[in-house]
Amino acid sequence: MTNLVRTDSDNSDFLELVALLDADLQIRDGAEHSFYAQFNKIDKIREVVVAYENEKAVGCGAFKEYSADAAEIKRMFVRLEIRGRGIAGKILTELETWAKELNFSECVLETGVKQPEAIRLYQKSGYETIPSYGQYLNIKNSVCMRKSID
Repeated sequence: MTNLVRTDSDNSDFLELVALLDADLQIRDGAEHSFYAQFNKIDKIREVVVAYENEKAVGCGAFKEYSADAAEIKRMFVRLEIRGRGIAGKILTELETWAKELNFSECVLETGVKQPEAIRLYQKSGYETIPSYGQYLNIKNSVCMRKSID
């Protein structure tokens, strides 16, 4: 059974999972990794969800305020050996629920063309591709998405 825990970016399990995520992204993004990494700092993230199975941290996700109405989904990751079991979808749903509780009406996110499994997850979860926003403008490998959570 998957147990979801709401926490913050000081959580040691979250920090361990983010290190695994960053290692994966370093490989996928190659030379572009340092550009993306500057936007993925976790020191300002207060809303974090960690997924546990048998008391082991297996996945995580977070969000931060993007605008008065929008929460930006960040740092989504599930351990490779656990993928394909719906854990990422559960984390994402919990993040959306929490964002709605904090009066956000939509979620936005950025992922990359080199993360096709993430794109499929977000599409399956009702996210639609939108024009690139903010720091991702004119970045050819960025895929920006949004979903209403009203």
